[in-house]
Amino acid sequence: MGEQIVRLGVIGGSGVYRMEGAEIVAEHRLGTPFGDPSDAVVETRIADRSVYFLPRHARGHVLLPSEVPYRANVYAMKQMGVTHLLAISAVGIMQEAIAPGDMVLPDQIFDRTRGVRASTFFGGGIAGHVAFADPFCDDLRHLLLTAARASGVPTHDRGTYICMEGPQFSTRAESHFYRREVDATVIGMTALPEAKLAREAEMCYALLAMGTDYDCWHEAEEDVSVEGVIAVLQANAERANQIVRTLATRLPETSDCDCLNAAQFAVITAPDAISPAAKERLNLLYGKYWKKGGT
Repeated sequence: MGEQIVRLGVIGGSGVYRMEGAEIVAEHRLGTPFGDPSDAVVETRIADRSVYFLPRHARGHVLLPSEVPYRANVYAMKQMGVTHLLAISAVGIMQEAIAPGDMVLPDQIFDRTRGVRASTFFGGGIAGHVAFADPFCDDLRHLLLTAARASGVPTHDRGTYICMEGPQFSTRAESHFYRREVDATVIGMTALPEAKLAREAEMCYALLAMGTDYDCWHEAEEDVSVEGVIAVLQANAERANQIVRTLATRLPETSDCDCLNAAQFAVITAPDAISPAAKERLNLLYGKYWKKGGT
């Protein structure tokens, strides 16, 4: 489909959208066909580039992982023209080689959510399927890796992210199971359905996972606690912000990554069977294909 102008969006915690050196241009309060996003999208200027920030849990952290309006959040980023979406999340560490404060850039996800989160834009009269074998964009992951290492932050390339439902942390039996049977690298509560929706919305998506604790599997370390997680997160906030600033300077002006056309052949509903309401709801995402005479 040709090259697209690159726009960076960041979904993360409240400490990742108020960063030193970033000029706040505007705050956009958006509505979507999937409800309101978690909060306003904060438009900033970093390194002479527009970067759009959205606090996943809303300012003040009022939303549980299962309560986050993931569809509205991703759709709102699409409304702002975002092509490259960076997620920033706190995670538990599942391997001894990773230390609290380190960053991890996973390349796989293992789903342990419970089906209570809306995980697709399709449905309601239109069926579609996108490939999800590799849930993170390798192009964006590589750029993120070079930005993290250039910032001097200890960063681990690749690994499997366990996405659990929460809001409780793992039992000890679960933690040992994930290490033994899944060979998990980190564990968190928000990468799904965010990654699935970003793929359906044809965005390059990567995750900067901030290691905070050893879950509850490590016999020589304390079990995960909110107090411990917050302490490491506060120390890591500036590290994450520095990585975002560096990434903004390294992104290309344009991209022709396959992620940007991931849904080109996704819709399998017959064109004449798609209702006007369904087309209107998803026009922002797939209208470019309908206008060309396809489904």
